[in-house]
Amino acid sequence: MSPRVLSTGALDWLRTILRERFGHDFQLEAKPGLTSLRLPGHAGGIDFDTTHTSFAGSAQALPCPSWSPSAAGLVAPLGRELPAPGLLRHVEPLVESNASGHTVHYDVLGLVYWMLARVEELNSNNLDLHGRFPSTASHALRHGYLERPLVDEWLAVLGQLIAREFPGIALTRHSASQRVSHDVDHPSRYGFCTPYTLIKAIGGDILRRRDFRSVYRAPILRLGRGRSLNRKDPYHSFEWIMDVSEREGLKSAFYFICGRTSKKDAAYEPDHPAMRELMRQIHSRGHEVGLHPSYGTFRDPDVLAGEAARLKRICAEEGITQTEWGGRMHFLRWQSPITLHGWVRGGMTYESSLGYADAPGFRAGTCHEYPAFDAVEQKALPLRLRPLIAMECTIIGPRYLALGTGEPAYQRFAELKAACRAVGGCFTLLWHNSRFTPAERVLYQRVLSS
Repeated sequence: MSPRVLSTGALDWLRTILRERFGHDFQLEAKPGLTSLRLPGHAGGIDFDTTHTSFAGSAQALPCPSWSPSAAGLVAPLGRELPAPGLLRHVEPLVESNASGHTVHYDVLGLVYWMLARVEELNSNNLDLHGRFPSTASHALRHGYLERPLVDEWLAVLGQLIAREFPGIALTRHSASQRVSHDVDHPSRYGFCTPYTLIKAIGGDILRRRDFRSVYRAPILRLGRGRSLNRKDPYHSFEWIMDVSEREGLKSAFYFICGRTSKKDAAYEPDHPAMRELMRQIHSRGHEVGLHPSYGTFRDPDVLAGEAARLKRICAEEGITQTEWGGRMHFLRWQSPITLHGWVRGGMTYESSLGYADAPGFRAGTCHEYPAFDAVEQKALPLRLRPLIAMECTIIGPRYLALGTGEPAYQRFAELKAACRAVGGCFTLLWHNSRFTPAERVLYQRVLSS
């Protein structure tokens, strides 16, 4: 079978990614068996031999050998061998120099395209109960590299090779950073309850948390809801969150549900005076208001765009202005490329759903923000993707890793953060405002300050 040739649209998109990563506008040319990288005004170049690499067919069937960059005098960012998904036959040496430059016998650019454009997820029928592509179906989990920023690792090695091929040019250096965001599924434990859900909440407090005080506290907080949320409500952690972020020099992003397409959506309405007051408070302190599209929107771009318009209308009425608008899908329901088009139609700046609910790590193989790409229509989209590296309940909660709030959970967060730091990327953390027990607050602060 002939190796796939990247389309013109894909090559232009990859040029953008390389320009953002390295600071130079490289020329890319693809033909059967070879993709070439050249730098205008400089002799030589880097050729990627694609004849021994394939990303076609079932992702589960793709081989995944490893390669040590030290064999070519290069440095592995994490100090370990690099997995090479899709490498059918290991050619030695994998990197060789010749009269015209360097040849790499692995399709590095094909790997970048395959992972960032989420090609393995296209038309997949291996979905969970929420219609999501789960980590268990991914090549990365099956081959043990989900918790590694593999695209960033390969691009770091490519950067060293570029510096060797074009000596004297300055490549962009990226500093590690972190972002923290909060999906506002439940802004109040009791404030927006119906009589039935209020009784259920009290029952849960008694049975699961042995919190007998909720018998009298919950009705008082429910009845006392007015133009602002009650600060004594156990889910009202917003001021504390912003205090912590400001101490760490961070800006928190709070994503609000602005529609109802399922019973799994929020009980509140964003138009409510208390929610408007909360948004004003967030904005006044220099933090961000964003969108958390409702449960059924991930396959309905028009409805998603309508919810984005509703959020922007409310913010405009409250005097909230921002240079960028973004958010994350409810339940992390995301399907490429249809979900992307909802964000584009809504005029949003960025989207931050690319992570798995059932496992932390690097779903797209990167912790760097990058431009979105429609792998069906083969065109770039006016939207930025900010990969999600970890969600608190994935690591803490009993449904997934069940590591609790002690040292094992902290170490898992710290390892992911260290991997981001090693490649100069961004550790993006999701922590719901309703998940801040005393122990969770301690863990949260440790993760941000580490």
